[in-house]
Amino acid sequence: MQTEGSGGLRIAETVKDACLRAALEGYEKAAISGLCHEGAWEAAISAIRMLDVKTLIEAEPER
Repeated sequence: MQTEGSGGLRIAETVKDACLRAALEGYEKAAISGLCHEGAWEAAISAIRMLDVKTLIEAEPER
């Protein structure tokens, strides 16, 4: 079982936060560009898919 300070949980939180940021930014940019809700949602999902998880993890400082 992993504790709050464990590496696995830290990685999961980093990835979750990055996914949320990417989705919100992707949706907002698409909506501002005039896409409908469905189009903006697809842009949000695409932004998550384009995340480079390896780079995210490598950039995360050790705690």
